[in-house]
Amino acid sequence: MNERPAKYSVVIPVFNSRSIVGTTIDRTVAFFESRDLPYEVILVNDGSPDGSWDVIRDKALHNKNLVAVNLLKNYGQHVANICGLRRATGDWVITMDDDLQNPPEEIAHLISAAEEGHDVVFGRFEIKQASRIRSIGSKTIGMINRRIFGQPRDLIVSNFRIMRRDVVDRICATRSAFPYITGLALLNSRNRANVQVRHEPRAVGKSNYSFRRIAQLVMTILFSYSLFPLRLMAVLGAVIATMSFAIGGVYLLLAAVRGINIPGWTTVVVLLAFLNGVTILMLSMLGEYTIRTLNQVSNAESYHVVDVVAVGR
Repeated sequence: MNERPAKYSVVIPVFNSRSIVGTTIDRTVAFFESRDLPYEVILVNDGSPDGSWDVIRDKALHNKNLVAVNLLKNYGQHVANICGLRRATGDWVITMDDDLQNPPEEIAHLISAAEEGHDVVFGRFEIKQASRIRSIGSKTIGMINRRIFGQPRDLIVSNFRIMRRDVVDRICATRSAFPYITGLALLNSRNRANVQVRHEPRAVGKSNYSFRRIAQLVMTILFSYSLFPLRLMAVLGAVIATMSFAIGGVYLLLAAVRGINIPGWTTVVVLLAFLNGVTILMLSMLGEYTIRTLNQVSNAESYHVVDVVAVGR
């Protein structure tokens, strides 16, 4: 008895890619159909204002293997990804960008590596075509991943990856208001690997990952998955408190020996300003954790869908 061939789901978050997303879809479809592989492509429009939804909706209306999902607003790439993962039905799920920097033909390398027994395979780019800001951001996030999610030093992560069904199910079961797919993939897998793939220059437009978006992602990782900022400030507070008590003791001793010296007023003012600034910083950090906790417990969903096009489903 022949085993059922594995089905592949491809999740593509779409944002402001009207001029290129159609080509991305066509090449992805051509890859699977040329190899006669069961597949589906799930396109999640992440609140694009440029008409990208019209493109992916029309594509989905003419191909039963395409699913187009329109989100209420722009939630971010990782939220769009988890929306797609929850709709994926394949035995293996592939995530990739919408701008053809991940050539769909390179999916073959991901599949080959996955068939060797790995539960998650990340594409490792031969030469990464990215801006300096994004390269620095990737290195920073890599360091955070190693500390928080236990990413091995010899493993390079990327958004171009393939994950086995059981890993995807565990990721989807995570009810987080601030999903971070790479971190969740690392936490919910055991046998990860890299495979070398091409990374093409962006054919149209520019990257949506600005310095602000990278900073937001770093904040999301740090404050949603780690106590490191809180512990860092606790240590800093303890050090400053110790130093303050020591300085206070010295001034009390001097006051007892020499009497009160009016010129010391400047030092007191400077110390008070510094310590109050540290206190405000600590309170702000606690507030950040509190806000994220409130969002986590009060929001049933991290996104809202306004339209779905899936012919024959």
